[in-house]
Amino acid sequence: MKKKFKLDEVDCANCAAKMEDAIKKIDGVEDASVNFMTQKMTLEADDARFDEILDEVCKVIAKVEPDCEVIR
Repeated sequence: MKKKFKLDEVDCANCAAKMEDAIKKIDGVEDASVNFMTQKMTLEADDARFDEILDEVCKVIAKVEPDCEVIR
C-alpha cells in the first residue's frame, strides 16, 4: 500500500533526509520519501501491517525531529 501524508514542522532538508533513511530501514517498508519543500511524506509498506508500520514511522520521525508531526 502506498499513501501520502502531510508533515508538520520539518525544519531542514538534512532532517528530511535523515528521516527518510531511518524510515527505509523499518521492517515492512518497501519505499519512503520525505520532501522538505512540500512538507510531505510518501510511504509504501506491507498492506497487512500498514498501521503498525506507520506507528513505528512516527516514532522514528519523533527521534529525528521532536517537533515534527505526521498528519494522518
